This record gives sequence, structure tokens and C-alpha cells, in this order.
Amino acid sequence: SPGPRLVFNRVNGRRPPTTSPSAGATQETYTLAHEENVRFVSEAWQQVEQQLGGGPAGESSPRPVQYVERTPNPRLQNFVPIDLDEWWAQQFLARITNCS
Repeated sequence: SPGPRLVFNRVNGRRPPTTSPSAGATQETYTLAHEENVRFVSEAWQQVEQQLGGGPAGESSPRPVQYVERTPNPRLQNFVPIDLDEWWAQQFLARITNCS
């Protein structure tokens, strides 16, 4: 079972004050639409994971079907998916370290 997830909530829903980026560092900016899209995909994926794990599903709603290839591609044998929660946590901590 994976470890606990790091959750970063904004205080009062406000963004932290922006600072001008230094000459060597570039900071990614995200639009409100981007954040809404990420939130939508994240919530939808959590629903799918819950339903795949045997969680309660509405009687009228179809359950997700997990795709399994009949003949796996040998080039993907060592494929390891990225853990986005971990990646975002690392980015967050790197920003804190670089700002200190």
C-alpha cells in the first residue's frame, strides 16, 4: 500500500504572493482553466480507482472496465508509470528550497 498522500491546500483559497523570477530560474504559471482541468481529471480518476477497487457504484451507472493487452509489447516490459502526487510534492519542496 502506498504511503500517505501530501495535500497542499491554499489558505483561504488564495494564491501565494507572486515574486519576480530570478534570472536563472523560471517559474511555471498555470491558468484557472488549467487548474480546473487538472482537478476534473484528478477527481474522475479517483472515482475510477474507487470503482475498480470494489467501492460502491450506482446501480444504473456502468462500472469501469480495465483494459489488458492480449499480447503485451516487449518494449514496455520495464515501463514504470510516474507518481504525479510524488512529482508535485518534489516540485513544491524544490521551490521552497530554492526560495530559501
